[in-house]
Amino acid sequence: MSMFSAFDVTASGLTAQRLRMDVISENVANANTTRTEDGTPYRRKIVTFQQKGQQQTFSQVLHNVSSSYTGSGVKVSQIFEDTTTEMNMVYDPSHPDADENGYVTYPNVNIVQEMTDLIDASRSYEANSTAFGASKSMALKGLEIGQ
Repeated sequence: MSMFSAFDVTASGLTAQRLRMDVISENVANANTTRTEDGTPYRRKIVTFQQKGQQQTFSQVLHNVSSSYTGSGVKVSQIFEDTTTEMNMVYDPSHPDADENGYVTYPNVNIVQEMTDLIDASRSYEANSTAFGASKSMALKGLEIGQ
């Protein structure tokens, strides 16, 4: 693996985790949004990642690993709305968005889950940053040796 490949891999991880943190902060900011532009409550968004480059079968990956395969980084494959988690129904007949039974539909955002995801994303970001710094340090030491 060349030094520039190491920089590319860690930089893609930094970019992906930064986007994930942005989406998590959007979820937290909209945790009480009962009406969006289309008139429905806000739905939690989830980020998914995949490896950069061509998709491979398991046997292809196994063969590549056994012949010193090097990774090419990560990319965001999609950001989608969480439709599997139920929305929160709260009884508040005085709320302007209450239905005929007095229940308000709040977003399916769980602050504890979002904070846990945020800690995970920030630690992944920190790990990529540390790996980038280590690669940079190795490159500088290589340049010093070459003098």
